[in-house]
Amino acid sequence: MEAATAVETIQREMTVFARRARASAGRLHPELSLVSYTLLGHLEERDGCRATDLAAHYALDKSTVSRQVAALERAGLVERRQDPEDHRVQVLHLTEAGRHILGQVTVSRRAAVGERLADWTPEDLERFAEYLVRYNAWPRSD
Repeated sequence: MEAATAVETIQREMTVFARRARASAGRLHPELSLVSYTLLGHLEERDGCRATDLAAHYALDKSTVSRQVAALERAGLVERRQDPEDHRVQVLHLTEAGRHILGQVTVSRRAAVGERLADWTPEDLERFAEYLVRYNAWPRSD
């Protein structure tokens, strides 16, 4: 397969992947969109961060992040805390309910992905994981 054809195939398949991920996110937890799930995961991984950091990391518009965060706050999944080092800054953190929901959805998502990859060899899984990490690492935004 020539490079241009391969790039077109990759783009098409990544679009299918993204559509399926959005659709499955709604099935796994109807109130938790794929964007919300991703934001919660980032907050857990970083043990909290500012909304502007979320926007920068995911290359999202600040207003998009603001709406998502507001919805997560209303749902009781995220709370704002004053930064102990700079009292002008508010840091977003998961609430216990946020950790619980994130944990449930993560288990469901891993099971769904595991099911799709069940017949892949360990070598194929490792190669696929390495390619995804490599693709998502360019360019580094954080």
